[in-house]
Amino acid sequence: MHVFDWVKIRKDTGGCKDKLFFDSAGSSLSPHIVTKKMIEYLEMEEQLGGYLLAEIRSKELEETYEELAKLINTVPRQIAITFNATDSFARALTSIPFRSKDVIFTTSEDYVSNQLQFLSLRKRLGIEIIKVPGNRNGDLDVDQFEVFLKKYRPRLVTVTHIPTSSGIIQDVEAVGAICEANEDCYFLVDACQSVGQMEIDVKKIKCDFLSVTGRKFLRGPRGTGFLYVSDKVLDNGLEPLMPDLRGADWMSENEYRPKDSAQRFEWWEFQYSGVIGLKEAVRYANKVGMHHIEKYGHDLANRIREGLMPPKGVRPLDLGSKLGNIITLRKENVDQTLLEKHLTKHKVFYSIVSKQNALLDFQRKQINWSLRLSPHYFNSEKEAQQLIEIIDSV
Repeated sequence: MHVFDWVKIRKDTGGCKDKLFFDSAGSSLSPHIVTKKMIEYLEMEEQLGGYLLAEIRSKELEETYEELAKLINTVPRQIAITFNATDSFARALTSIPFRSKDVIFTTSEDYVSNQLQFLSLRKRLGIEIIKVPGNRNGDLDVDQFEVFLKKYRPRLVTVTHIPTSSGIIQDVEAVGAICEANEDCYFLVDACQSVGQMEIDVKKIKCDFLSVTGRKFLRGPRGTGFLYVSDKVLDNGLEPLMPDLRGADWMSENEYRPKDSAQRFEWWEFQYSGVIGLKEAVRYANKVGMHHIEKYGHDLANRIREGLMPPKGVRPLDLGSKLGNIITLRKENVDQTLLEKHLTKHKVFYSIVSKQNALLDFQRKQINWSLRLSPHYFNSEKEAQQLIEIIDSV
């Protein structure tokens, strides 16, 4: 494994000392500095009120955009701060001028909320939803994707980089290269499980939108997220359906003008303490280095997968040629209730993914639930071995 200051990282993560925490794909453990800075801000807000404090701390709040831009290799004007990944995704969707019979390309691994939004658009606007087929191993069939793109000419292509129900990492860079040649097509990437887990470079992905949450592998507070917006989106005048006074200027009784940056996708009211917390979480990740974080986390996840391989009675559920920090599985002849009681008894923190959250994926796998484990760079090799032994013993 790559060597970095893991001892300090462990020390900075107070929540990992009394448990086996393997749920960073749900809501991860924040570094202590995140909580400390949020509390300090709230205590000042208690004394000064929200307006004055936001003005006093405006420079510090603006630094959030700089840290986020550094994280994904872009510039601050292309970053909009939001409340979560679904919020970011929805703001992007509402900016696209869909017409009846317009086509959206998607996959079977999308997050449930994304699929619900597509279905709502179909109900209201009459758009068509086409799911691009994958290979037998779960990877997106890039060659077939290109054939479909030329045939159907979609208005929007959207791919979930890493789904919530599986560890597969989809080749969004290959998709972005294909989409780039189609000027009428916009490319939206759901990166809620990949940002904070692995290096992300929007210049390489060539996406028009990237939706992200703060609470997962990024280790920020709940109720925070951000949206990356490309120059193509801004130059083409795309804007969210429901702007407010932060994203637009009221020019006359019947006219408004959107801001010339991604700020047009923001709303005026923020959870300012959360923004401070998000900044600290991103700054922490940037200081550690996403290349170190990715290497350590993926190595640890692979070690767990290898340790759980048959003949231990485990059915691995992750498909794909490239896998990340999400591990999904079933234990043969062990029902959900028994498994949950066993893991809870041994202080393992985990998630259960239900069919409702991954309908298409689970239909293909012929299951209605799975255990999801998601190690991160604050987890130890010893904890990984303990986890393997606990699952083996049920």
